[in-house]
Order: sequence, then structure tokens, then C-alpha cells
Amino acid sequence: MESNAIFLMRNELVLVGIALILLVAEIATKPDKKNGIITLAAVLFGLATAAGFIPATEGTLFGGSYVTNTMTVFMKNILNMGVFIVFLQSVTWLKKEENHGKISEYFILILSTLIGMNFMISSGDFLMMYVGLELATIPMAALAAFQKYSEKSAEAGIKLILTSALSSGILLYGLSFIYGTTGSIYFEDIVGKIGNNPMQTFGLVFFVSGMAFKISLVPFHLWTADVYEGAPVNITSYLSVVSKGAAAFTLMIILFKVFGPVTEIWQPLLYTLAVATMTVGNLFAMRQDNLKRFLAFSSIAQAGFILLGIMQGGELGMTTVVYFMLIYVFTNLAAFGVISAISEATGKENISDYASLYKTNPRLSLILLLSMFSLAGIPPVAGFFGKFFLFTSAGAKGYYILILIAVLNATISLYYYLRVVKAMLIDKSDTPIETIKTPWSMRISLLICVAGIFFIGFISAIYEYISSISFGIN
Repeated sequence: MESNAIFLMRNELVLVGIALILLVAEIATKPDKKNGIITLAAVLFGLATAAGFIPATEGTLFGGSYVTNTMTVFMKNILNMGVFIVFLQSVTWLKKEENHGKISEYFILILSTLIGMNFMISSGDFLMMYVGLELATIPMAALAAFQKYSEKSAEAGIKLILTSALSSGILLYGLSFIYGTTGSIYFEDIVGKIGNNPMQTFGLVFFVSGMAFKISLVPFHLWTADVYEGAPVNITSYLSVVSKGAAAFTLMIILFKVFGPVTEIWQPLLYTLAVATMTVGNLFAMRQDNLKRFLAFSSIAQAGFILLGIMQGGELGMTTVVYFMLIYVFTNLAAFGVISAISEATGKENISDYASLYKTNPRLSLILLLSMFSLAGIPPVAGFFGKFFLFTSAGAKGYYILILIAVLNATISLYYYLRVVKAMLIDKSDTPIETIKTPWSMRISLLICVAGIFFIGFISAIYEYISSISFGIN
């Protein structure tokens, strides 16, 4: 391997470097100065996020196990933006006394999971994909159980690790069928040997099932609400956006690159999963009062919409999924940012607690309103354009009944998204949440999210750029 080839892994190497710097800072910093690590981590990761948009070199490493191109780099940049916003939103929470002495651990665990997600996206064989998956999953359980003296947080960590172990076993079982019938774990070798072999079909079904756990597709979603509710708000937002996005990207890449010759097998499977996921997610979201559980089922329903793009099976489908995930990052993190700010100040996390919120916190109310509108797909915010293009990609394949079901589900979702708006603007309360003064870091993160919600849908160059690089995967 040439010495300069290692720069193909620049995203992963930069993350490793930041983790090592934070580890040294943890050792060298006095106990009463640990809060300085928060600023150091945010600045370093902000620079890494900006550097990610420098044009990258395309190529492969380790005999084809690692693949990088313009599209995979853009996917990683989307995840980086999500993590940067999460870091900004975590500042106040990390400064709490209960987290004293655990600041470096928080950042290093998140960076470890992000490195694993990057390897998943750039994998050229199933071994690299699986190693990345485990690296992304195991630290995630520690993050879910970060508040070790909280019974709900500990329960969230246990549930996440147990369901992850089950899903990994199912996925590995499926991969063993693929390897047994093709004699290879490399994507380029497998694609020429994939057909209607029953063993390969079973392998495909088990692989999709294993990844469905990670994306929270119905009926593999039962862990999601409990883990989201038990984990700290900032970890929940990370799970909902970054972790889900990485799993969706990986599933899409492998279906397109490896199982492209058998779309007639996995498209009906995704069709069923999409209908079930959208419907169940919406119906259960209508029943929730806790906002973290509410957004958990909302994210399940959104995952069903993502499948519409994946089912297209081509460049249009890839473009719409990546574009939707870009919008979803800003939209969901705007909602979680408001919830985090209120939760840290008051401890309140229920929809009913937000009655008359606009009277005391008009700016936070406006941001949450915009995020709810974007999640619901109400024009002119970016969420409308994201769902419109997903419907377009499904229509290009003739899935008109599926589009009708998706539109009906989008209509149903209006009810529970507008419940939050109703609570803030219409419901009356004699004791509304007091005025909250958000720190500079939270304000910056929310400003970034609002800018994304407003402008991504109207800047057509973004969609056109994603479309121009989508051929890099196929």
C-alpha cells in the first residue's frame, strides 16, 4: 500500500486523532478544569466537520475491504454535521455535577461509534461492514446507560445491548448463507454470483432483518421507545438521527451493490416493511405523551418513508434517501434541541407540560413548531421537499398503491405533530414553563437547524449535487 493511500481514510483517522487528543487532555487536565474539554471537543470536531467538505480522493484499501468515493464521503459529512449539533446541544448537560469526571468518556464513546459507522458506509466486504457495525453498537449501549444511577438509563443500556446482540446474530446467520453459497465476503465477487438460490434468499432475508433492528423497522422496533425514553435526551437524539442514518445508508448501499441482481426478491420485502413501519409508527405516536417516546415512534414512521426511496433501487432512489436524511438531521435535532433545553432547565418532558409555552418561550416554541411542520411534511419547510422526492422515486417504479398508503400515513401524522403545536399555542396553563435562558452553544445549534429547515428545500443545487454523485455507489 502506498504511503499516501492512507489519506483515503481521512475521516476515520481524523476521528481517531480527536479521540486521542481528548484522552491526553483528560489525563493532563486538573479535576476543576475538566469543563474545558467540552470546548476543546466541540472546536476540534467542528474543524473536522468543515474539513470533511474538502474534495476527497476516490479509491480502495486493504484489497477492496475499504471503499471511498464522493458519495460515501458526503454521507459521512451528513453524520458529522449531526454529531456536531449534538455536541453543541450537550454542553449544558455535560456541565452538570452528575456528569463530572465523565466528560471525556462521553465524547470518546460517541467518536468510537462514529468511526464504526464510517467503516460501515465505506465497507467493501461483509467483514468490514460487521466490524464497523459492532464498533458502532457496543459503545452505544454504554451511552444509553450513561446515567448509571438512573434506573431507566441502566434499563435502556441493557435493552439496547441485548437486542443488538440478537440482531447481530440474525445478521451473521444470514451472512453465513451468503458466504456459503458464493464462497466470498467481498461485494464485487458476490454480486456476480447472486441469484434465486433459496439459501441466498434466506441470507438476504436475515441480513435485512438484522439491519431492520438498527433502523427500527416494524416488527423489529420494540426496543426503540424504551431505550429512547430511558437514555439522556442528547443520546436519544444521537440514536434517532446519526445511528439511524448510518444504518439506512449501509442497508441501501449493500442492497444496491450486492443484491441489485435480485431486486424482485427484496423490493416486495421492503414494501411490506414500509407499510407496517409507517402505519404502526404513526398509530403508536398518537398515543404518546412523553416527548422522547413520541419522537421514538415518529422516527419509526420516518424510517418507513425512507424505505420508499431505497425500493427505487437506482440513482434516483439513492439521491432521495440521502437528501431526505440531510433534511432529517436538521429537523429532528431542532426538536430534540428544544426538548433538551427545557428538560435540562425544568425536568419536564411531556407534551402536556408544554401548554402555553409560547407565552414564556416564544423562540423555542417557534423552533419546535418549524420542526414539527418539517417532520409532518408541511410546505414550505424542507421536510415537505424530502417527502415529495421520496414519493417521486417510488412513483418512478410504479408503486402507486404504496404512495397512496404513504400519503394517508402522512395525513395521519399531522394529528400528532400538531398536538405539540396545539399544546404550545392553544392549550392554556396557569403555570407554564418558566422563561429559559439557553446557553450560546444551544443557540448556535438551533440556529444551524433552523437554517437547514428553511433553506435546504429551496436551494436546488444541493439536490442536484447529490444526484450528480449518486452514480458512485452503483
